[in-house]
Amino acid sequence: MRGRLAVTRPEVPAGLVAIPVRTALVRGGDDLPGIVRDAVRGIAAPGDVIAISETAVAIAQGQFVPAEFVRPSKLAYALSRRAGALATVNQPESLQLVIDDAGAWKVFYAAAMHAVGRLSGKRGAFYEILGESITAIDGYTGTLAPYERAIVLAPREPDAFAQSVCERTGIACAVVDVNDLERAKVLGASACVARTCVANALLDNPHGNGDEQTPIVVLKWRGASDGNPLVERPG
Repeated sequence: MRGRLAVTRPEVPAGLVAIPVRTALVRGGDDLPGIVRDAVRGIAAPGDVIAISETAVAIAQGQFVPAEFVRPSKLAYALSRRAGALATVNQPESLQLVIDDAGAWKVFYAAAMHAVGRLSGKRGAFYEILGESITAIDGYTGTLAPYERAIVLAPREPDAFAQSVCERTGIACAVVDVNDLERAKVLGASACVARTCVANALLDNPHGNGDEQTPIVVLKWRGASDGNPLVERPG
């Protein structure tokens, strides 16, 4: 465990605390709700939110493909060479999975519209057109061993998974996609989780993005007693 971190983002009220929680390496087929329950015992309490990395959820569900199992097409090689250095699709294997999902013509069209958009100062058309086909892919660069050559897909039914963790622990849960570029998104959550507040509280990525092995972050409210911003009030 990396220690308690005060959340000092202007997007959230003062008083939020993030506690990264270390676990054993998550593997395909693991009982991840059980791992989470044991890991947060004595750390999380009712009123907190357990934020779980989408990558850990997807791996436990078997939602990953070794890059060696993918045979990129000429289109995947050609387009990946033109992608930015930080883009998932700069890997031909990852881009081939996008092509398999969306179709070659749609990917080619998205690339053409992206090029046209850049000429007029607009960026992001490639991702807007392809939508979930892109966001469901987590490239293999920087992933913790032994998954450094695995392409991780989107987790299945993140809302249902988060609810199952809540039922096992008695504590609210969110499945989150967070990176070091100050981007955070709640993919699924148990009932009453304030998704916007949780996402904003994770913008500094307390999960880490390397070998920290902390796929769980417990968010706690230590502010004024007149309301917990992590939890939405029914009705």
